[in-house]
Amino acid sequence: MIKLNVLFKKMQKDDKKEVLMFHVLSDELPHADELLKMPGSIALLNVEESEAGEVGAEFVSIQGDNKKTVLKFNIKRDTEGKVSKLYGFAGSNVSLGLQPSQMTIDEFYEDGHEGIEYNVDGAGNVEVNKDQMNIEDVGSDSKIVRVK
Repeated sequence: MIKLNVLFKKMQKDDKKEVLMFHVLSDELPHADELLKMPGSIALLNVEESEAGEVGAEFVSIQGDNKKTVLKFNIKRDTEGKVSKLYGFAGSNVSLGLQPSQMTIDEFYEDGHEGIEYNVDGAGNVEVNKDQMNIEDVGSDSKIVRVK
């Protein structure tokens, strides 16, 4: 895991994501070789001072000049309420832990939804579980009440 002392510069809510920006205030970037390989992938980040724990985020970019290096992350969803625990640390100096995730960007942005399992045969026919309710079952099931 990479550990950096950073300024948690900004946390901004977008329509579909949270944008987090951290500044490494130094003319040299610690762990530069490892960090430069990470943009464009999913990283697990941990603001050690918070109780949020590890949060999965897209490592969007790393940009540097002679005064600072900016690390930008996007967090898509906050199903566990972890991101809200980070708001109080924005604007503060924090210890940031970073490590690459095994998750791909496609998996990260995939919307989890419930559906039915099915298979498609070579002719294009769809096969579902034999216990799956179908439209004919609707009229025969006495538990279903039609409301007009």
